[in-house]
Amino acid sequence: MARTGELAAVMSETRLNAALGWLLLLAIALVGIESAIDADWVWVAIALIVLGLAVFPPLTFRNPLVMLPWEVLGLVILPLFVRGFFGGLLGTIAAYLGVAAVALVVAVDLDVFTPVRMTTWFAVIFVGVTTMATAGIWAVLRWLSDIFLGTTMVYPTPPPVTPAVEQIALEALMWDFVGATLAGLFAGVIFAWYFRRLAAGRSRLPPEIAEAIE
Repeated sequence: MARTGELAAVMSETRLNAALGWLLLLAIALVGIESAIDADWVWVAIALIVLGLAVFPPLTFRNPLVMLPWEVLGLVILPLFVRGFFGGLLGTIAAYLGVAAVALVVAVDLDVFTPVRMTTWFAVIFVGVTTMATAGIWAVLRWLSDIFLGTTMVYPTPPPVTPAVEQIALEALMWDFVGATLAGLFAGVIFAWYFRRLAAGRSRLPPEIAEAIE
């Protein structure tokens, strides 16, 4: 009887986590659509990447209950909403946190849905480095867009670029990397402290899935 009660509790938590997770994914999709309407392609890319990473586990296991902890998706959506309602400095910080959120989802996917286990210090470094790598890839894509499409995502003026404008853009880009690094380390600490110790993502999976991952 005790075993039955424990199983019922696990399945109840599994269904609740999945329901909240799918609702948050719907919200992220809506924010992505709104960003596309505003031609804000940075946030469209972040929303699409997060959606892809989040739906990969349920598609892989062919089970809609196999979902990331809803808390990680809630943390992802925060910078998306901050970007929508605030600008200026808060909008810039939200961009850094959005990049860090992508790295956080990658780390949680690995920790929950694969046999991979990271030590606490490695988890913090992994999320931080992944955030920096994501920011670097996005910087290259923005630069290519400015060069070949004439946008102003890196350079404040369209090409041709003067040496003075080049210096301004380079300094701004370096500060972007500093902000992304700090946001990544912050996300890494959250991952190591909360998602590894308290959220217990595997406890929310269907028992047969959790046993298959081990």
